[in-house]
Amino acid sequence: MALSKGDEYPIHQTAEPVAYAGTDRNFYDRYFFNGYAPDGSGFFALALSVYPHLDVADAHFSFIRGGTQYCLHASAEMGMERMAMRVGPISIEVVEPLHALKVTIEESDGIAGEFTFTGRAFPIEEPRFTHRIGPRAFMDYTRMTQNGHYEGWIAVDGERHEMVDGTAGTRDRSWGVRPIGARDSQPMPGAPMPSFFWQWTPISFRNGSLYFHVNNDTHGRAWNTRAAWAPDGADASDIAEGHGGMRTRLLPDTRWPSGGTLSLAVMGAPEQVTFESLGRFQMRGLGYTHPEWGHGMHHGPLRVEREDIDLAGLDPLAPENLHVQTLVRATGNDGSDGIGVFEQLILGPFAPLGLTGMVDGGA
Repeated sequence: MALSKGDEYPIHQTAEPVAYAGTDRNFYDRYFFNGYAPDGSGFFALALSVYPHLDVADAHFSFIRGGTQYCLHASAEMGMERMAMRVGPISIEVVEPLHALKVTIEESDGIAGEFTFTGRAFPIEEPRFTHRIGPRAFMDYTRMTQNGHYEGWIAVDGERHEMVDGTAGTRDRSWGVRPIGARDSQPMPGAPMPSFFWQWTPISFRNGSLYFHVNNDTHGRAWNTRAAWAPDGADASDIAEGHGGMRTRLLPDTRWPSGGTLSLAVMGAPEQVTFESLGRFQMRGLGYTHPEWGHGMHHGPLRVEREDIDLAGLDPLAPENLHVQTLVRATGNDGSDGIGVFEQLILGPFAPLGLTGMVDGGA
């Protein structure tokens, strides 16, 4: 029997029970959060995902303190129940759809927390991401993104950290098809060297939220991009959309951003925003490109594990360390200032930055 709690709600997308999400084994459904104090300290992030056709769910939480990124990884078999929204000690509750959500991390391996996210405006819907390698869909998904504020606390090894007033960040929801679980062992005939270029910069200003993202090909041509401005309290009809272009700087001998300058054509937003790096978060702490805790991997009925990452001791060109979110101070040419993240992942060659191999560093 495939009936589950979700079948009680009007959320069906096909003529089948909610447990079946079409036919692609790589279908996923994910929650993502990040946050930071107004001065850029105490960065934290969380992801919880379900993989209906792998019958697996996983969740990850990370908190940076004193140069160490403390991570909690969890994986569980779903039992075809997509509405549980819990993986081991990590759970999510929808308090008010499209506006407020609560996250709970029950104490496990010395890590715990409880916090609520409240959106500043209606979430933006990014254009659908569809990308093929030959005849195969590498990704086909939709994401909504929302900046907001946090209230709550995080504890590591018995030391409790209350979120100060003004703690801000971003949450998103994405669903569709991405590479997940065990890799396909059969190669794609004639496939080029793998390559991927991604930048995502949700920024919180005093009076609104700026969003920009871009997927480029190896020559720097955008195949998916958009910029948007959401004034505080904006409804869907109040969100202004437009275009942006990023000039990026890399830290020497890495693929990590040291900063950048974003030029914009979006009503309400500054015409130009410069980014200054304040700190680095490794996305592997949330399972992205993690060699053991990659998304959708099967770890048995339930497995929970802690991982501590020394941020200063990493090899920047190891594949699992390429994907980062850099906390940035943002300054507009109109005198405005904000704070947010500059997420970047560059795999393979990328001509505009002089990258020619799979993981060579920038000059």
